[in-house]
Amino acid sequence: MKAKKRGEVFQLHCPCCHSLLWIDPVAQEVIRSEKPKRKKGTLDELLLKEKKKREGVDRKFQATAELEKERWKKIQEKYKKAFTEVEEDEES
Repeated sequence: MKAKKRGEVFQLHCPCCHSLLWIDPVAQEVIRSEKPKRKKGTLDELLLKEKKKREGVDRKFQATAELEKERWKKIQEKYKKAFTEVEEDEES
């Protein structure tokens, strides 16, 4: 509360974006903000990261394709079963 009375500007770190904010308590506004500096990765690191990401997507796609094939097989089996039951009912 002393800062408000004297009008002292104070700093705090934003928990969401990790920026450093300077706040004026009298005006109740952010005077200045400074984004944290990011570590720049090398090209090899970025390529490796993208390769891993692509492999993950490929794995998910293959798993989804396999599930779809199994689902299609079950549907075909049910159709054949229902079709044979209808033919048997028509014969009797």
